[in-house]
Amino acid sequence: MSTATEAKKYPNPAPLGLAGFALTTWLLSMINAGWFAGSAMGMVLACAFAFGGTAQMIAGIMEVPRGNTFGATAFVSYGAFWWSFALFVLFLHNDVPASFVGWYLFVWGVFTFYMWLATFRSPKVLQAVFFFLWVTFLLLAAGEWTGLGVLHAAGGYGGLITAILAFYLSAAEMQIEVYGHSWLPIGQSAAPATPAVAH
Repeated sequence: MSTATEAKKYPNPAPLGLAGFALTTWLLSMINAGWFAGSAMGMVLACAFAFGGTAQMIAGIMEVPRGNTFGATAFVSYGAFWWSFALFVLFLHNDVPASFVGWYLFVWGVFTFYMWLATFRSPKVLQAVFFFLWVTFLLLAAGEWTGLGVLHAAGGYGGLITAILAFYLSAAEMQIEVYGHSWLPIGQSAAPATPAVAH
């Protein structure tokens, strides 16, 4: 059996994982940006459990037989982020100081920063997703530490940009899988790509 035939056994989970991440990030970021009040959080939490959390973690597990360390790490980690966020908001938020929430967001920013460093041989859109995501975490952490609403809102807008980029890459990945190419340019790297979320 040829290598190409063996590879086709494993579907590309990137469109699923990116969509789950993008949709849930978009919903939460609309609240962070001030477009909607906190009363809309229930829909974010439902999506965080079902799509941003569970579906994204499934996508990460699907990356394992493909030998994609980056994709598995990213999708399982951010799926776990959404589960931890939803559990915190629903059950565990009482008496947790804002400064500690800031550290939670900051450490996620640190993780995202070094994941961004691992994207430099990957398509430019993937690089942009991780760049705007670590900036978003940093802004949200600073907002928690300082209490400045403008930083929190800026983090919301950073999240909206991140979500748009992730949706875009999800659509491009789906077109590549279905048609063998995409009419959405993703800025393919000239260097040999390391295993990543995107082609």
